[in-house]
Amino acid sequence: MGLGSTAKKLQGLSERAEAMYKQVQELQQRIIHLEEEVDETNDTAQRLDHQLTEQRELLLAIAEEQGIDGEQILADAAIDQAELEGNDEPVEPGETTAE
Repeated sequence: MGLGSTAKKLQGLSERAEAMYKQVQELQQRIIHLEEEVDETNDTAQRLDHQLTEQRELLLAIAEEQGIDGEQILADAAIDQAELEGNDEPVEPGETTAE
């Protein structure tokens, strides 16, 4: 094997290594960007959760002021939701789920 072919092989290997290095750098930047987006999304979700909790407390206080049992309404809604999720087939209005 001559020095010319060895040099060509080394040059080709060097070019491939450089291309792979660039790809790794690009991938690293994409990962960093994704991590930042995940952090931002997490912050937004926490803020929304906090606001939702505040709104729920406010609505329960208004309901209590009006003589409405807000906790019972929420419990009934949770039961209705659980029944809907437990039913595989959609129920038409006026139909019952009992067989």
